[in-house]
Amino acid sequence: MAAFIDTNIMVYADDAAFPRKQAIAAALIAQRYTDGDAVISSQVMQEYYNAAVNKLKIEPAIAVQRLQFFANFQVVSATPQLVIAATDLHRLRKLSFWDALILQAAITSGCDTLYSEDLNAGEIINGVKIVNPFAEDSA
Repeated sequence: MAAFIDTNIMVYADDAAFPRKQAIAAALIAQRYTDGDAVISSQVMQEYYNAAVNKLKIEPAIAVQRLQFFANFQVVSATPQLVIAATDLHRLRKLSFWDALILQAAITSGCDTLYSEDLNAGEIINGVKIVNPFAEDSA
């Protein structure tokens, strides 16, 4: 089944300050790309560019090249229906709105896994299991 990749995974793949996380993130992205089951959202692409350029100080042209690669994944756009559905996750699950929007994109696209460092690892929400690939028991 498809797997959603959260922004933090993509950012760590470029972050040499955390070599262990960088290696794990890069391998995960490569594997999901090879398997053809990677899913991201337009929100993730925006957040990645912002973090890459502003936090990691990657040259904008290089960040754009990364975005062009990520555009090969299935990309879920933030439609009005997706945003409205995310508000339910925000209210009922007490998630940040931005995390709810990520989770709703994963649900909407039929993913069974959401790779993220930001949510509760091991939790299953509406059929999507949250996996922190950096957790010691995941490595």
